[in-house]
Amino acid sequence: MTPTHPSPLTHFDAQGQAHMVDVAAKPHTHRVAVATGRISMLASTQALIAQGTAKKGDVLGIARIAGIQAAKKTSDLIPLCHPLAITRVAVAFELEPAAVQCTASVETVGPTGVEMEALCAVQIALLTIYDMCKAADRGMMIGEVRVLEKHGGKSGSFVAG
Repeated sequence: MTPTHPSPLTHFDAQGQAHMVDVAAKPHTHRVAVATGRISMLASTQALIAQGTAKKGDVLGIARIAGIQAAKKTSDLIPLCHPLAITRVAVAFELEPAAVQCTASVETVGPTGVEMEALCAVQIALLTIYDMCKAADRGMMIGEVRVLEKHGGKSGSFVAG
């Protein structure tokens, strides 16, 4: 049974069944992805983070390690992601008056991109901030998570406008 047209979504085969994309024939190229996200909070919660006086310790230090670890574990969390040999992960934070902005950059040399790894790093870093600060502020909100840029591979570069 063959459908009349293949799916434009690469994670579905000609019969519409989910599958892991075959990347064996794709060339290994240097690939980079940068993602960002934000957690909004009370100004007093951001002050706890900035001053390093949160009850659980160094919030941003722990969140950075969590983001790096998340990038490395992305294929365990997202069912159709390929396990990748990541060559670099950087997680950075920018303190705002009532928020923290997180940016993650992930690199590899391989047959597929690292956008999901960068997005996963951002999300887990922000969730870690929430976990470490929830005693002070249960109303924190995570949002604005997106890919800022990606480079490498057949589709070339993308930079968000």
